[in-house]
Amino acid sequence: MKRLTSLLLAVLMTAGLWAADREHTLKVYNWADYIDESVLESFPEWYKAQTGEEVEIIYQVFDINESALTQIEVAKEDYDVFCPSEYIIERMLKQNLLQPIQKNIIPDSINYFNNVSAFAVDKFNKMSNTVNVSDYAVGYMWGTTGFLYNPKFVSQKELSSWSALLNPKFENHIFMKDAVRDVYSVLVIYAYHEDLEAGTVTLDELMTNITPERIDSVEHILNAAKKNVAGWEVDFGKEEIDKLNERDKKIMVMRYGLFGKEEMTKGNAWINLSWSGDAAWAIEEAAEVGLELAYTVPQEGTNVWFDGWVIPIYAKNTKAATYFIDYMCRQDNAIKNMNEIGYVSVVGGEEVLEEINDPEANPQPLNLTYFFGEGADSVYADPVYYPDLAVINKGGLMHDAGDSMEPLMEMWNRVKAEPMDLWVMIVLVIVAGALLGFLVYKMVKSNENRKPSNKKKRQAKA
Repeated sequence: MKRLTSLLLAVLMTAGLWAADREHTLKVYNWADYIDESVLESFPEWYKAQTGEEVEIIYQVFDINESALTQIEVAKEDYDVFCPSEYIIERMLKQNLLQPIQKNIIPDSINYFNNVSAFAVDKFNKMSNTVNVSDYAVGYMWGTTGFLYNPKFVSQKELSSWSALLNPKFENHIFMKDAVRDVYSVLVIYAYHEDLEAGTVTLDELMTNITPERIDSVEHILNAAKKNVAGWEVDFGKEEIDKLNERDKKIMVMRYGLFGKEEMTKGNAWINLSWSGDAAWAIEEAAEVGLELAYTVPQEGTNVWFDGWVIPIYAKNTKAATYFIDYMCRQDNAIKNMNEIGYVSVVGGEEVLEEINDPEANPQPLNLTYFFGEGADSVYADPVYYPDLAVINKGGLMHDAGDSMEPLMEMWNRVKAEPMDLWVMIVLVIVAGALLGFLVYKMVKSNENRKPSNKKKRQAKA
């Protein structure tokens, strides 16, 4: 993935800092390494051609959903376009932090909103029972959660179930995402897969209703899997890691855990619980050095995640924001962004379908009618990017945890807290005993030194 050059960012940021006319400035807040540079650079020219108006872009990035939301919710930053994940969109809707997207201002001749797959629109609209979410948010990228693995050590069959996390063969060989919501979502599906098969609970209900009993079930699985966890992986990009010196890398490892997908690309790890986009990146990186990696989604099901564009309540340039979101829905831009960042756009259509259909690279046809509609029942696409309909039918949308977030985090912190090793405890007891004995000895000697000798006593009596 290619980050925007530092020079470009500096110019855009400086322009924003000095811009007096907010009407002709567009502030975009996006994930790091999550857009093709040429797409961003071309927008001002395209915007002028459509509206006759100039626009300058301030482009800023973030790495964590919650910290990005704080900038808007607490600091009231006036970002015009923001690209959070689905549960943050849901939370912002509940807290009235979003403005409706003014789709009606876009001329029919350049209306690209209709390129968004009906699959994505339907998933977005399930975020709320009170409003039409598509009026407030438009999808950008999406994917699944599964296992990235090295076929040299692990077979796909061994990873056909989430129970692989408990397989003693994989002791100290699994990297786990340090992402409580993602891990909880897939493991609650595993914990209740028999109920799902029996029809006593639906996938939507299971993903929406986070109960103490379900949290306990997931905690039990995670505790049983801890021996297999080699590290808790925080989502730092390769470019961020490569910039660190060895000392800082060690500090990052101590503070945040190991970098699973990077270890996978070096052949140092067996399994990584991973997002499909990260898996695609790792597979491509590994292939460049002759290493084979693969990705699979366990049979019980998975979470289907989305990131999307929204216009926050404090936005100043909603017109340019609306045009920008529409512009991002162009098929050619969607293709550029996918090729650059390695994730899958929510944009469908003939151009995208033609781009991804490659029988030589992908010998197994997939049923992608859920995404592209009729006629897409035998598409030769990469299943890492576009899962078959059978996988999607067992995919659930993550939701805002609301009041359940605190007990979820408490559970996560308990799981990650390493119990003190027995031998460490024994050594500490021995050291503490020796130290106590030494202190007692010193006190006794000190008291003896303070007592007058018999000679001094006799001299005192004389």
